[in-house]
Amino acid sequence: MIGLVLAAGAGRRLRPHTDTLPKALVPVVGPEGAADSLTVLDLTLSNFAEIGLTEVAVVVGYRKEAVYARKAALEEKYGLTLTLIDNDKAEEWNNAYSLWCARDVLSHGVILANGDTVHPVSVEKTLLAARGGGKRIVLALDTVKHLADEEMKVVAEPGRGVRRITKLMDPAEATGEYIGVTLIEGEAAAELADALKTTFERDPDLYYEDGYQELVNRGFTIDVAPIGDVAWVEIDNNDDLAKGRVIACQY
Repeated sequence: MIGLVLAAGAGRRLRPHTDTLPKALVPVVGPEGAADSLTVLDLTLSNFAEIGLTEVAVVVGYRKEAVYARKAALEEKYGLTLTLIDNDKAEEWNNAYSLWCARDVLSHGVILANGDTVHPVSVEKTLLAARGGGKRIVLALDTVKHLADEEMKVVAEPGRGVRRITKLMDPAEATGEYIGVTLIEGEAAAELADALKTTFERDPDLYYEDGYQELVNRGFTIDVAPIGDVAWVEIDNNDDLAKGRVIACQY
């Protein structure tokens, strides 16, 4: 199993921080430019290293040169081998295509993390503990947080797994929020890649979570693993960045 990070997005709502950096390289610990500053990518790579992964693929696009420039230093710091995968449509299409760009590494089995999610290593450990029993895709689910309109909401049923995953849902109907971290077993790779291709060909603005819904609609079971009462944040804007800086200092 390897790590996989989606770090191709432009992060337009985080400007001016993202004028020259992809969102995954905006510091959440320490000031920009400081040698000891930590980014979401740093935190995620640290999590992957702590659970024993040795290889990580990173999908890059917007300001990808900044990730290429730091590749060797990140490999040395975390003891990982990084493979960078170029997304040629990162500024035009949404992340269903971005995950599809990594289709060749999915067969290794991956723990996927969005490049804008600050979260503790307990999330990865929860997903690993949930392996087995025929599960092929397992989503990290926050069942504690109070939900609003922006969250990626999930309805899950015991024994059937995910029934719906979308932002376009009444929060009161949801079982919880998908936090942007997934365990994907290698045997799910081909079916997931096909579902993602169907999704972005239908509409390039769709999310990879819409690809998950496509899989569910085809009869594929996607399971969930509740993460408990854990502090985490998806960094979309400057308010989120402020929260992320507080949370990151706790881990």
